[in-house]
Amino acid sequence: MRIANHDGRAVLVIGESGSEKGPEKGIDIATASGGRFGPDLSGVYPEWDELCKWATSYDSSGASSFPIDRTLLGAPSPCPRQVFALGLNYGEHAAEAGFEAPTALPPVFAKYVSSFSGPDTTVIIPEGGNVDWEVELVAIIGRQAVNISEAAAWDHVAGLTVGQDVSERITQLRGPAPQFGLGKSYPGFSPQGPWLVTPNELANPDDLELGCAIDGEEVQNSRTSSMIYPVSKLVASLSANVTLYPGDVIFTGTPSGVGIGRKPQRFLRPGEHLRSWISGIGELNQTFVAAAAATS
Repeated sequence: MRIANHDGRAVLVIGESGSEKGPEKGIDIATASGGRFGPDLSGVYPEWDELCKWATSYDSSGASSFPIDRTLLGAPSPCPRQVFALGLNYGEHAAEAGFEAPTALPPVFAKYVSSFSGPDTTVIIPEGGNVDWEVELVAIIGRQAVNISEAAAWDHVAGLTVGQDVSERITQLRGPAPQFGLGKSYPGFSPQGPWLVTPNELANPDDLELGCAIDGEEVQNSRTSSMIYPVSKLVASLSANVTLYPGDVIFTGTPSGVGIGRKPQRFLRPGEHLRSWISGIGELNQTFVAAAAATS
């Protein structure tokens, strides 16, 4: 099952982009369910189990559908109670950042919902900022989780989506202690999408290719199987400390290839286009502009 946030409404996504069947289409969940679920995504996650049962038995063949307009797509969980982000969750990324690979839970920090956006956006580069890219698998919680086991963790995940943990490095690293949350939460710095994909739709949700490219030049490419803490272990570990609620968002960390780790360092420039992807889920597209250009 794929679910999108289309113009603020929860939508079932059908069709296969690039195939003979044509582009993706959407079915409004509130309309199709007779008002039982939705209309927005915030009303869907608290009833995730019931929604899945309904969707499994729902016959979409004769349903009224409409073409998905990517410009109307928002983050698949737009109003989570909590947003977690992981640092150093890939060994090669830890090395390029100058750290040993974590032997326990990698660093956890918060991103802020005000930075959320959909998959295709224009992002303003803060004046004087060094803006970096970090493609990430994002997990969205579907069931409340408290001190659960790793074996049970996937049962608490509603689905996966593509995310970019866009990072302004000057703000992030200014002293006396790093400001991870602020440096990674400027407006538009957390694009996600294009939709949520349930784990059963993927041949192996623990082994997905992910990467990103700037104006066609690939700068990151890896597989989620290289994560030090895979999704199941990450969800279980977080639930030992905090209660995870339906709709909560977890950025699971980025692989190597970020700009700050390069020699010389490389940061995004106005006019550049960043395309990010995860196999079996989809892609994001961000175009970056200077702050002055955005206000002129």
